Amino acid sequence: MIELDFLTFVVLFKEAHQRCFGFAMENSLTETESKIFCNKITGQTGLSIGWKSVKNYSFFVMDSAAGKKENPSVATLDTLARYVLEAPYITEIQRKNDESHYPYWFLYRERMQKAPGGFKAGKKRPWIAIAAVILIIIVGTGIYLRYGLKTDTGYQFTDYFHNTSERALSDNGWFIKSKDSAYWNKRGVKPGQLTLYTLRGDTWPDPSSKSDIKDLLLHPIPAECFTAEIHFSDFVPQDEWQQAGILLLEDTSFTGKSIRLTLAFNDNFGGMKMPREILIQAITSLGKGFGKPEEIAHKPIFFLDSLKNNPILFKNLKNSALRVEKHGNKYRFLYSGGANENTAFKEVVSQEFDMEPKYIGIFAIRGFTNAPTLPVSFKFFRISANACTP
Repeated sequence: MIELDFLTFVVLFKEAHQRCFGFAMENSLTETESKIFCNKITGQTGLSIGWKSVKNYSFFVMDSAAGKKENPSVATLDTLARYVLEAPYITEIQRKNDESHYPYWFLYRERMQKAPGGFKAGKKRPWIAIAAVILIIIVGTGIYLRYGLKTDTGYQFTDYFHNTSERALSDNGWFIKSKDSAYWNKRGVKPGQLTLYTLRGDTWPDPSSKSDIKDLLLHPIPAECFTAEIHFSDFVPQDEWQQAGILLLEDTSFTGKSIRLTLAFNDNFGGMKMPREILIQAITSLGKGFGKPEEIAHKPIFFLDSLKNNPILFKNLKNSALRVEKHGNKYRFLYSGGANENTAFKEVVSQEFDMEPKYIGIFAIRGFTNAPTLPVSFKFFRISANACTP
């Protein structure tokens, strides 16, 4: 681990100790205390850490200058972060299958390093100074990581996708779920933009198909209240449930609550004969075990036959954008589209929904259909923190 990660680990371990025992860590752990610590972590997270390892970590944390540096695995760091951040219960097998990218460690590390008083890269610190630094920031940073971001409006992340290499995306905090290598390798086909494809998959419950989105690109949400938006170029869905948009998730396994906002095609009207439509659709889901999702917005913006009869109207899909605003439990969903990039957003719907999303994703799908595969070019993404005012 690099020095910055060692410092973050020390903060994380001490915060986990405070959460477990209810008081600040003052001494290394005994065998009994280490076993209690491990049992509490397993009981809350579903994941295990060896008590002997925990005991060794505690010696290192309390006197890091005296002995060799401990080097916990990323899996261990993720388990500790899950405990501190109160992540949903998960088994080792589920994490291996669905969250082997260890998202909670990277989320904790990102928040820690951006927190007030957090560590800055590039500055050398003697290891003997760690204890003094920790005593100053552990309580304030721990509270901030869980609560301070509710009112912090300083966070903003923007990606113009000028560089879509895996290294550049990872450096910007993105990680990919369910990679389809054949299409993922075509993501840079349009220079200066990120191109995803409407591959087979969906999160809409289907008894015959497992929820899945190929090449789902995810980013942690480091704020309780936020505004996020994406911009497309020349995306015109024209066949069964081709769509692209924003996905908000409680977890990356599709078992928790979720919200998705998409620019989509629809020609399914339950047997009724109606014009094929391009629409803005917003869907909320309560997660695994709750059956059908709720469609909270179904707003047609064009009818496909009208577009084909009057091709000049296609220019209104040259620049499309979707925006989500979250204030407490209230969400606003907005759409913008037109020949010019500065066309104003218009509200599609507002809805209250009790959900604290941890990840935001951008994606393209066609549902579980055999519709053609279309490219979808993303040219802009931004997420910024909002004040959580009533």
